[in-house]
Amino acid sequence: MHPSPSERDPYNGLSRAEPTLPSSAYWDSEAYQRDLDAIWHKSWLLVCREADLAQPLAFRTFRVGTQEIVILRDETGELRAFHNTCRHRGSQLCQESEGRLKARLITCPYHAWSYSLRGDLVRVPSKSLPDGFDKADHPLYRVALSVWRGFVFVNLQQAAAGSAGTSFDPASGDLANWPLEPLVSGHVLRKVMNCNWKIFWENFNECLHCPGVHKDLSRLVPIYGRGLMSRHDDPDWVRHADNDAPEFSGGLRAGAETWSRDGHAHGPVLPGLTPAERAAGQTYATSLPSMFIVGHVDYVRTVRLMPLGPEQTELTAEWLFAPEALAETDIDNVVAFGTQVLEEDAAICEVNRKACARCVTRPAC
Repeated sequence: MHPSPSERDPYNGLSRAEPTLPSSAYWDSEAYQRDLDAIWHKSWLLVCREADLAQPLAFRTFRVGTQEIVILRDETGELRAFHNTCRHRGSQLCQESEGRLKARLITCPYHAWSYSLRGDLVRVPSKSLPDGFDKADHPLYRVALSVWRGFVFVNLQQAAAGSAGTSFDPASGDLANWPLEPLVSGHVLRKVMNCNWKIFWENFNECLHCPGVHKDLSRLVPIYGRGLMSRHDDPDWVRHADNDAPEFSGGLRAGAETWSRDGHAHGPVLPGLTPAERAAGQTYATSLPSMFIVGHVDYVRTVRLMPLGPEQTELTAEWLFAPEALAETDIDNVVAFGTQVLEEDAAICEVNRKACARCVTRPAC
């Protein structure tokens, strides 16, 4: 049960429960297509880091629903995004998931129509063309692209509003003091979860499951062990407002510095963080529906989601470190803990999908 915002009483907890979505929202193919059309095809979606396309002619492809996109850096250094589809017969243009173009042209492997890296049709090998045919009328279909703090986002909506920066939840934490742009990748985890993408986000937005599912995390972040995410989730938060103990105020357990196996930082603390940001242990920023990013004192972690179908979701997590610190950081100690938490979340989301998502009583939960 999820309360509507108007039913949340900041002094007495929740005053009324609301029913959740019907079970078909988590497995039905028509419901999935509606999600794609109404949400995924109209939102800013995280694709990669700018550093993943550092050199001219570098490209990456990705798919969301039925739509396949190619993102590239042109010869002038500009990032561009297009539908990965030839305007002639709809053939796939770039067939690899990533790489570097061999020339300053994108040439269709089927009938050799060629496009500039700006998306303009520049060459058609056909010997005869219809009267009035103008190459200028047949560019690649462009996709809106926005860069935020070194992260590349796209939006499939034709008249995409705003930018990647405006897509973050206003209640998200402020990551302005984290040096996101120069950070480099230390580890990437990719996993296919057998559950609808909404199940993962529902799980992300509560900690009722934390005491039973995340035992080590609950020891590191004691308020999670109480099934709460912050002191304001506690019906008695006003009474505990002056209590700085982490099980009431949030933050890490006494003596801990970051998310790692032993709770210790394993590289230099990132410069510029305030004492409050260091004490918090984790600062979350969320851009629905595709990603969240977490600032820790010694590294940053990103988690990206991409729906693969009504009951499958791809999760990609990446650990980012300061370049000078990467060589002296015990990545295994850091990555192992974050991976454990994500694996626990994925496993319980799949359990939820196996039963509750198909339960005929779900509308009345």
